[in-house]
Amino acid sequence: MSGAAELPSMVDIVFETRTRSLPRYYRQGLARAIAAAVPGWSSWPLAGIHRLNVAGDGGPTALLSRRTRLILRVPRRVATDVRAGLSQASLAVAGSQLVLGDGRLRELLPWGTLYAHTVLARADDDEPSFLRSVRDELDRLGVGGRVICGRRHDLDDEGLNGFGLMVDQLQAPDALRVMEHGLGERRALGCGIFVPHKSAAAVGAMP
Repeated sequence: MSGAAELPSMVDIVFETRTRSLPRYYRQGLARAIAAAVPGWSSWPLAGIHRLNVAGDGGPTALLSRRTRLILRVPRRVATDVRAGLSQASLAVAGSQLVLGDGRLRELLPWGTLYAHTVLARADDDEPSFLRSVRDELDRLGVGGRVICGRRHDLDDEGLNGFGLMVDQLQAPDALRVMEHGLGERRALGCGIFVPHKSAAAVGAMP
C-alpha cells in the first residue's frame, strides 16, 4: 500500500490588505519591510513576495482595491509562524503603512499552464537571449514544457526589469517544481513566482 503523496515544500500565505494606496515603486520597500518583520526571511532563498494587484495611471501612486492581497510564498515548515506573526500587522513600506488583516494558507496547485508576471532579465537581454536563459534554467530543474515570452516590465526606478513568462504543457510534478523553485532572481521583488493560469493564449495580453 503506497503512502500519501508528499506535500509541496512551499506554500502561499494570503493576507487581506486594509491600505488603499502605496507609492508606485513599492517593491523594494515592501521587501525590506517583510525582511524586517519576519525572522529568518533572508535564510529562505526560495521565499518570495507575489506582485501586488494594483492599479495606476503611470503616476506616483499605486491603488489597492479591497480585493488586493499580500501573498508570500514560504517554506511549509515556517508558514504557520509567518502567518501568525504578520496577521493584523502594519508594515512601513516606502513612506506608507501597509496594514494587513488575517492570513490564510493556500496550497500550490500543479496546473499544466503557469504564469509569472515578471521574470528578471539582464539589462542587455533581448527576448531571444532571455528565453535561452530561461530554457537553460528549466533544463537544470529537469522540467520540460513550452515557454512563451510576454511583455517587458520595469520593476522600479533603478533600472531593474524583466519579462512576463508563460510555461505550459507541464506535467504535474514539473509544474510543482517550477512553483517551488521559481525562475531567475529577486523573489522578494515579485520576480520568478509562478501561479496557475487557464490559457497560454492570453500571455501577450497580460498587463
